[in-house]
Amino acid sequence: MPKVLGVDPGVSETGWAVLEPAPPGARLVEAGCIRTSPRTPLPDRLRLIHRALAEVVGRHAPAAMAVEEMFFLKAAHTIRATLQARGVILLAAADAGMEVREYNPRQVKMALTGSGAAPKAQMQRMTQAALGLAEPLRPDDTADAAAIALCHIRAGRARGLRVLARLGGGS
Repeated sequence: MPKVLGVDPGVSETGWAVLEPAPPGARLVEAGCIRTSPRTPLPDRLRLIHRALAEVVGRHAPAAMAVEEMFFLKAAHTIRATLQARGVILLAAADAGMEVREYNPRQVKMALTGSGAAPKAQMQRMTQAALGLAEPLRPDDTADAAAIALCHIRAGRARGLRVLARLGGGS
């Protein structure tokens, strides 16, 4: 399985992490957070998010993007802006011809901890351990992006094992 770009969408902060599968799990290639100022007009903020992700894609050529599915949001203005940010994120993937997979927070938590209700601190510890990092990723949006990419890698392995089992080659 080639590199995966995990993305935690947001208009103020978009976390991202590039991972590649490596025994026993995955290796962190690069990670970061795209920050935009609330004083900047929304169209300019969206352009910045798109350009920054396009640069990451250009540097690493991931085969897939794993993005957090919009599951629940509170304020209407936050919903609108986050959905617009998500749109330019998906556009960056489409421009690069990348496969896009969406995972809701519960799926990510299940894949990493076995519990769909795992607290954020547990998720950060599991992501840190899975990637063999000395310290947890910061900020939270970056850690969440790495967790989403890990979820995708693990889901891909599970799909591969199911195919092998159907073909009679798995146990």
